Amino acid sequence: MSEILKLREKRAKAWDAAKAFLDTKRGNDGLLSAEDTATYDKMEADVVALGHEIERLERQATIDAELNKVTGKPITNDPTKGTEEKTGRASNDYKKAFWNAMRSQKPKYEVLDALQIGTDSEGGYLVPDEFERTLVEALEDENIFRSLANVINTSSGDRKIPVVATKGTASWVDEEGIIPESDDSFGQVSIGAYKLATLIKVSEELLNDSVFNLEAYITREFARRIGNKEEEAFFTGDGTGKPTGILAATGGAQVGVTAAAAAAVTIDEVLDLFYSLKAPYRNRAVFVLNDATIKAIRKLKDGNGQYLWQPSLQAGTPDTILNRPLRTSAYMPVLAASAKSIVFGDFSYYWVADRQGRAFKRLNELYATTGQVGFLATQRVDGKLILPEAIKVLQQHA
Repeated sequence: MSEILKLREKRAKAWDAAKAFLDTKRGNDGLLSAEDTATYDKMEADVVALGHEIERLERQATIDAELNKVTGKPITNDPTKGTEEKTGRASNDYKKAFWNAMRSQKPKYEVLDALQIGTDSEGGYLVPDEFERTLVEALEDENIFRSLANVINTSSGDRKIPVVATKGTASWVDEEGIIPESDDSFGQVSIGAYKLATLIKVSEELLNDSVFNLEAYITREFARRIGNKEEEAFFTGDGTGKPTGILAATGGAQVGVTAAAAAAVTIDEVLDLFYSLKAPYRNRAVFVLNDATIKAIRKLKDGNGQYLWQPSLQAGTPDTILNRPLRTSAYMPVLAASAKSIVFGDFSYYWVADRQGRAFKRLNELYATTGQVGFLATQRVDGKLILPEAIKVLQQHA
């Protein structure tokens, strides 16, 4: 952790040096020469590189802490009375049978019997409970959206979420006057499930190698592929065969500010976006931008000469804009005509619905001629913004 703190201090000093250079080298027209621009870009690139290294070390520290956790529990009861045995997909027998079935082309009968409790409607096997929890954690690492949104589990059918459409008001009335009725009106948002799938191929040599960690490989690959595709849909999905993203024209977030330029933003526009969001939502709001947009934001100052972007000096704390956390995503649009380049809001009003049960299916014959075995992984998920006013976007000029 001390190494992370040193890097954070180093990044803060590098950023201060870059700001000082920018302030001293600007001409009367507020612009830099070509030579000074190249120097500043190099200084800024060093700041970005340090930020990425800090993120990597923090991820490593998190993984180390998880692996160093005590795996056993102290005995606090009478050993002669036994312990509560897990059942269903949480049992050790099911977990063992599941991975034996994934490795073996023709599982033994006792393996198939153990897997009957976890067979899905399409012939695949629902993953063991512990593996599913590991998989969800991996998805959160690959997908920043899940750490911001409200994630729920649904069993079957659409989930109906009641939403207050309009609120009633109070009225001034005369003595003994009639009190007017003013009721709240309610609507509802329906969350279903869209199927997301990926196919993983493993050579038979690797599969038969006892050293090859099949569980870790599938977890990592499934998380990477599904996580990336999910995050793309949660941002840009149009609701047709996939979730409705926050940038969707229909069902997405509200436009708070339209920038005057097609490929640039100003400090006033960022402030207007900040205050276009109602105060109650600002308490938990975060900014989400593309890395390229952050580069433009880094050069903006407020009325007191303070830079808008501030680096974090504390481990586990994100960088900030206007004292609100800043997150980045490759699926946010870059600065371009009509692009929705900056999102600011309370992402807990975006609901991600997981249809419980991720399933794997082993494909023995499809890739037999190439000496490979396929693993088909499927997941059903949906996502919708429940309250559009909770998130605002800055859209570039057309």
